[in-house]
Order: sequence, then structure tokens, then C-alpha cells
Amino acid sequence: MHRDRYSPLPQAPLESLRCDIADVSAERRVRLDSSALEVMTDLRQVPAASVDAGMGQDEAHRAMQARGVRLLLVTDAARGVAGLVTAADFLGERPMRVAQERGLRIGEVGVAQVMTPLSAIEAVRLEDVLHAEVGHVIATLRRSGRQHALVIEPAGEGRARIRGIFSMTQIARQLGEPLPAATEIARSFAEIEAALAT
Repeated sequence: MHRDRYSPLPQAPLESLRCDIADVSAERRVRLDSSALEVMTDLRQVPAASVDAGMGQDEAHRAMQARGVRLLLVTDAARGVAGLVTAADFLGERPMRVAQERGLRIGEVGVAQVMTPLSAIEAVRLEDVLHAEVGHVIATLRRSGRQHALVIEPAGEGRARIRGIFSMTQIARQLGEPLPAATEIARSFAEIEAALAT
């Protein structure tokens, strides 16, 4: 590729302009009957935030904060997904319990010891997401009692690929309405729908 065929883009001075920051959330506002795809983080468009299973939990938590996410996919030595870890896993009682059970200091607890293994996770199939609405995603997250859900697609020969992630926090932001945490005593789905309709 010849670099000299590209000319610089014109630039405008900002000295006489008042500049604001674009509001992404306003552009991506959704409703309960919007397509579920509108609230899915598509991992073909946004690189997955991941950490190695052998990483220490403190380092992984810093990586999570640096990326501005609350969920990391945990990978094994072959770069396959071994599980997932959330901010709640780092900040909850799990690290303390692991440290006590294994005679470790908190700083010695690793990601693999606090993550939720893949074998304990249920995922939503992309083919079902394609025909679903945002309300279906909320109902799914509420039933599972989790803040996140993975979306998978077939990758051939008994394999699956993690294609997307749903986040209750992101959905609430796009709806412009706070949703109760999955661990709270739930308002009924009808109450959520009524609150959003006003």
C-alpha cells in the first residue's frame, strides 16, 4: 500500500467555536419493544474485555476499571473462554472466602479462583436474540438473577463462539430509566413496563 496516495484531511481551528461532547446515549435510546440487538454489545464490533485465568484478582480488577467495564471474559492457556468474572466477584465476599479456605492473603487470590466457570453459565443463542425485544432481555436477566448474559452463535463441530454480551446497567442507561438490580426483590415486569410508559 502506497502511503503517499493519502493526503491529509482539512482541519478547522476551534478557537472561535463552542464545543460540546456528543451524547451517545441519546442517540441510542431504546424502548422495551426495541430490537434486543440494540442493547447487545456485539463482540464483532467491540473487542471483548478479557483476562488470563492465571492473573491475580487485583491486577484483573485494575484492568476492568481501566476498560470501564464490569465483566471480563476469562481465557485459558489455549485462549478459549474458561469463564467470566464481574466486579461483584472482586468486591464481594468470594475473594475473602477463597483466601480463608486456601490459607492465602487476599492479594494472592487469582482470577481462576473467583470467576464463574463456563460450566456454570447459561447463554442466550444469537438466533433467539434476532427475534427478541429489549423486554425479553430484561426478563431473562431478572430470571437468571445476574447483571449480564452472554450471547453465543455456533462455530461448527460442537463449538460455540461468544458473539455478544447483555448488561443490565447498559440497558437501563439506554432506556433512560433505572432498573432494579437483579439481586433486589423484583418489581413485576408489568411495573417496569408501566414506569417506562410514563
